[in-house]
Amino acid sequence: MTEITLPDGQRLLDAILEQAFNSVVITDARFDHGGPLIEKCNPAFCRMTGYPAAELIGQSPRILQGPETDPAVIERLRNCLHEGRFFQGATVNYRKDGTPYNVEWNISPIRDSQGAIRHFVSLQQNITARVQAESERNLMARALNVARDPILITDAHARIVFANQAFEQLTGYESTEILGRTPKFLQSGQQADDFYSLLKDALARGQAFRATFANLRKGGDIYYADQSITPINDAGGTVRHFVSISKDVTHKVMQEQQLSEEASRDPLTGLFNRRTGERILARAHQAATTDDRPFAVLIADIDHFKQVNDQHGHASGDRVLQQVANVMKNQIRETDRAIRWGGEEFLVVLDNASKNDALSTAERIRAAVEAISDFEVGPITLSLGCGQWQPVESPEALVRRVDIALYAAKKSGRNRVQTAANGSATGPGDAVS
Repeated sequence: MTEITLPDGQRLLDAILEQAFNSVVITDARFDHGGPLIEKCNPAFCRMTGYPAAELIGQSPRILQGPETDPAVIERLRNCLHEGRFFQGATVNYRKDGTPYNVEWNISPIRDSQGAIRHFVSLQQNITARVQAESERNLMARALNVARDPILITDAHARIVFANQAFEQLTGYESTEILGRTPKFLQSGQQADDFYSLLKDALARGQAFRATFANLRKGGDIYYADQSITPINDAGGTVRHFVSISKDVTHKVMQEQQLSEEASRDPLTGLFNRRTGERILARAHQAATTDDRPFAVLIADIDHFKQVNDQHGHASGDRVLQQVANVMKNQIRETDRAIRWGGEEFLVVLDNASKNDALSTAERIRAAVEAISDFEVGPITLSLGCGQWQPVESPEALVRRVDIALYAAKKSGRNRVQTAANGSATGPGDAVS
């Protein structure tokens, strides 16, 4: 076996200094004659400063200072040395050729057996690259913060790592409240059922996703944003972050919704108009056939309405129509839809309703209208037909069946409800007002 002989203490210290990754400089502990002065430095320190060791030995480390060296840091260093305390700090030093570099260093006092300080040992590291990277990050953060559009950045797991000031202003949330959370807390529940599935699928394929989001502000009100979400990959192609850039379009969307709402409503009664009603019927039929969600239909007609117009004028007729429409609104559920089907005729689509549900609702509407007594026209009454959708029945066929029931109610004396018979519809027969 080969015997390994360790070098003596001095040789071991020299070997450590020679091979150390960090810059090491050792000074004496004298403060006269411009000290402390450098007694030893390793090659890493020479490479960092650009000075050969021969030009550093016997010099004060002050030769590395320059215009951008922080005086406050140097003053704190002097105080620590005089008081024999450990020092740690960072500032700007200068190489032999005059180029600046950022240095981070610590200094420890070395004491003899009696406790007297004989040397100072300093470990130093060039942190220029780190400072520049931090400066660039800070510059980027400042640039993002002055951007007018809300910007949100998440990590690969959708946890928020940055939100700019425009995002804070739009949502009402401060960055400190949302960092580390996923954006799920912004969801309003108003998006289509497959909206977020499409979002996840696009991002999983590495594609950007753009859509109008209906999100919640901190106070609970909804805002609308045209939002693009883009995956950011590293050099190896792995997704590391997602960047979302938004534009507040709440005012625009609200205007469009208002215009759409106005276009879908009957201006006199405020109920849905017939064109919209036909779409409502089609959607109810689709839900019934694909989701097994049955629905029912009521058709109501104001009794003797022609006489109201003939005897009291159209202004009174309009007032009666409005009174009946208000009863409709108040007597149906939020999920049901009341439609002015034409003239004095109304149609109600009852969501997820049985035949008995339809009959009960129709009777409730009839009784509520009967309780009205217009100051000029007097008592008002309705006749109604009702029926539940049957499998394989088209919306048009259901309406015809219920319409036959309505006319049966008219012929039976008015102010009553008639349930539609099962089977195919034929025709309403003679018109009855």
